[in-house]
Amino acid sequence: MDFKNLKVAIVCDWLTNFAGAEKVIYKLHQMFPNAPIYTSVFNAKKMKGFENAVVHTSFIQGFPKAKEKHQWYLSFYPLAFESFDLSQYDVVISSCHSCSKGIITKPETMHVSYCHSPMRYAWDNSHEYIRTYKMPWIIKRFIPKMIHKIRMWDRLAADRVDYFLTNSNYIKKRIKKYYQRDSKVIYPMVNVKNYYISNIKDKDYYLAVGRFTPYKRFDLIVDAFNELPYKLKIVGTGNQEKELKAKARSNIEFMGFTSDDELKDLYANAKALIFPQVEDFGITPLESMSSGRPVVAYRAGGALETVKEGETGIFFDEQNVAQLKAGVEKCENTAWDSKKIRQHAMNFDETVFEKQIMEFLENKWSNWEKEMR
Repeated sequence: MDFKNLKVAIVCDWLTNFAGAEKVIYKLHQMFPNAPIYTSVFNAKKMKGFENAVVHTSFIQGFPKAKEKHQWYLSFYPLAFESFDLSQYDVVISSCHSCSKGIITKPETMHVSYCHSPMRYAWDNSHEYIRTYKMPWIIKRFIPKMIHKIRMWDRLAADRVDYFLTNSNYIKKRIKKYYQRDSKVIYPMVNVKNYYISNIKDKDYYLAVGRFTPYKRFDLIVDAFNELPYKLKIVGTGNQEKELKAKARSNIEFMGFTSDDELKDLYANAKALIFPQVEDFGITPLESMSSGRPVVAYRAGGALETVKEGETGIFFDEQNVAQLKAGVEKCENTAWDSKKIRQHAMNFDETVFEKQIMEFLENKWSNWEKEMR
């Protein structure tokens, strides 16, 4: 059967805000516009681009504050995804960093999971998650026991996947470690043509973009720029916003939520993007590079696969103020070629992603169909 004639469904953990994983889901939705999307919780107001999608939600959708605080209901997620009836589909594509890979499919259905990461709060980040994530004390009290059960279920759920895709070699190793499964790397994408190189030569600020959560290390960015003579603009919101603003000096400006067009201008006219966290992959560095701007990045995680030191960015080796400040100063004293930086970003353009995804799916389906006969 031609792949175009197959019944395809897309499954994802949740659709409550538009971040890196959601951009992959959106691209899959564009590739398969007739494929319904199954997810735990859907916040339509925050998910621009999904207006015409057929979205099926779980029972968690009706829980109090589920659209804003879906993390509160982690213990319900295995049941939520196991409850979806996907028996009518030939191919199911799950985009997963939590529980969506745990769907149950019939033997004839091919399940491909694009794994953004094994569930971090169940595995290597479990202790930090319990310590740093802000939640009601009554929920936090039962978190360790809940995570223990989730961890066992997550390992079992990984065995339900027929083929794993992943976003970086960094995550490929984690999948092998925790799930004992092989995976193929297909890098997430950036729509390079949506960004532009600015003609303004005298750029006067650095930029940081993301949600204000502990692992993003906005605290480190603020501490470093409190000691630097350069301007910093921060785009984003989150749980740490109040404390970050309280300690920031006057050279640091909080932009809050910005429109896509505003963000493109901010990227294009920045000296560089500051990226001090460990990410599974990291889309914001590619958005900066698509704008011809370099990245000052911590030497770890997915950044090692997207940033070319001395050509598209600068690495620093430890997550501390001194190292980040040194990275910024090195960036200040480097002559950057904006066209070369943007050309590098083309290696991660959405056209590359779409081509590789389709080739993988068509190849695997051809073999799958033969085996099912």
